[in-house]
Amino acid sequence: MRSVILGPASRPAPIPVGEILPWFIFAGVLALVSLYFIGAEQGAFALISGNFVHEFVHDGRHLLAFPCH
Repeated sequence: MRSVILGPASRPAPIPVGEILPWFIFAGVLALVSLYFIGAEQGAFALISGNFVHEFVHDGRHLLAFPCH
């Protein structure tokens, strides 16, 4: 029978909040912009004229239960 000797467990280095906070902010802004284009664009608050954005995110609108027609 072999004996196993376990050494001290190494701990991962902590990630400073200052390094991860900009990525959380970027992800939050990206999520809000995506939510705007899926939920509100081509409605009462349209920023882009035409019907292209509406058709591009049409299935996403239905998936997220936004009414579009």
